[in-house]
Amino acid sequence: MKKLFLLLLIFILVPSVKAISIPSKSAILIDQESGRVLYSKNINEKGLIASTTKIMTAVLAIESGKLDDIVTVDDSVLESYGSGIYIKPGENISLRDLVYGLLLRSGNDAAIMIETYLGGHTHFIDLMNKKAKELGMKNTTFENSSGLDESGEENYSTVYDMALLMKYACNIPDFREIDSTKSYEVETNKNYYSWTNKNKLLFMYKYANGGKTGYTKKAKRTLVTSASKDDVNLIAVTFVDSDDFNTHKKLYEYGFSTYKKYLIINKNNLKIKGYGAYVKNNYYYLLKEGEYKNITTKAIINKKDNVLGYISVKYKDKEIHRETLFAK
Repeated sequence: MKKLFLLLLIFILVPSVKAISIPSKSAILIDQESGRVLYSKNINEKGLIASTTKIMTAVLAIESGKLDDIVTVDDSVLESYGSGIYIKPGENISLRDLVYGLLLRSGNDAAIMIETYLGGHTHFIDLMNKKAKELGMKNTTFENSSGLDESGEENYSTVYDMALLMKYACNIPDFREIDSTKSYEVETNKNYYSWTNKNKLLFMYKYANGGKTGYTKKAKRTLVTSASKDDVNLIAVTFVDSDDFNTHKKLYEYGFSTYKKYLIINKNNLKIKGYGAYVKNNYYYLLKEGEYKNITTKAIINKKDNVLGYISVKYKDKEIHRETLFAK
C-alpha cells in the first residue's frame, strides 16, 4: 500500500513533458521577437525552397521604395510558366499590386516583372544573395526570384535560414499588410483581377496571420507561416511535408501552450546601484514554465555622453539581449 501511494505521489508531483512528433523532413518553430528556437528538426539541412523564395523577392520589392510606381509589363513575362497572375505585355500595374500577386497567388510572372523592373535578372539575384548574407542566412543560395527549379536554376536554403528571413520580413509593415491579406482586387488598363490567398492556414487557423506556400516536383511541399496569440508571435517553417498546414497548426499549438512571455527588464522599475539610470524599452523573453531561473541580468557600465552602458541579459550563461542604459 505504501509503495502504491509513493508511486501515485511521484506521478502527481512530476509535471508532464509536452512533446510533439511531425512528419516534415525539416521543421522549425521560433519566437518572432527574440528568434529563440522552440522546436527543431534537421534545421540546418539544405533543401530546395520552391515558391517560399518569393518572401525575399517581396522584401526587396518593398525595400526598393518604389511600391507605388506603375510597371509596364514587357515581353519578358512570356517566359513565365507554372502558377501566375496572368498579366500581359502592355499592361500597366503598380509594383505594389505585383507584390500582392506574388504573395497571394504565387505569381511567377509577377516575380519576373519585379526583377525586370528593379534592375534585371542578374542584378536582382545579386541583391537577393546580398540580403541573405546580411540576415545571417549562411546556408542559402538564390538563383532566381520565383523558386522554379526545372530549368537548372535552383534556390537552396534551410528551415532555420527561412525562419530568419520571415522574422525580418514580419517587421516590415507593408509586408505584414500584404502577406496577411486573404483576398484582393486589382484593375489595370487591360484586366480586372480578384485574388484569394493560397495560404490556407489563414482560413483554417484563427491565429495565423501570414506566410508563403511552395511546391515543385523536386522540392515537394515547403511552407513558411506566422501566427500570433496573446502577444506571443511565432514563425514556423517546414520542408517536404504533404500535410504541412496541419503540421504548422500543430507546431503553433505546441508553442502557444508551452511557452509564455516573461518580463525581464521593466523600464518602470529599474534600479542600478550607485547610478541614476533608465532604459527606453521593456524586454520580454519567451520561456517554458520553470525556465525563468536560468535568466540573469547584469549592468555593464561604460559611460559615454548620456549613454551609461547596457544591461546584459543571459540565458544559461549565453547572452541573448543587450538593452542600452541611459544616464538620468
